[in-house]
Amino acid sequence: MELLFLPLTAMGIVFILAPFLALVPAIVFTCLYAISKRFFILLTGLLWLVYMFYETAMKLRILCSGECNIRVDLLLIYPLLLATSAIATIIYIRHRVKSRRAELSQEGDD
Repeated sequence: MELLFLPLTAMGIVFILAPFLALVPAIVFTCLYAISKRFFILLTGLLWLVYMFYETAMKLRILCSGECNIRVDLLLIYPLLLATSAIATIIYIRHRVKSRRAELSQEGDD
């Protein structure tokens, strides 16, 4: 069971201390969208961007005026970010495989 929470704990350590690092996956997924034109990939990038602003507001005590040590919200946010990131990655890989197959079939026709 503890192994299940390991990615969530790692995300908490990284993104709570340095929320701006959420820009990295936001930029990566936005670039992958530019290549693939798959809406879900763009949505994933936007979710990471929204999370970055949310976590920054929490760190600056804009959204949390008191004691913010217990972050139950992250039990929903982190699995959502991980799931959408995994799905977006799979969508991108499938797009690349289909594109490569189309290129190879066009070369074979020539």
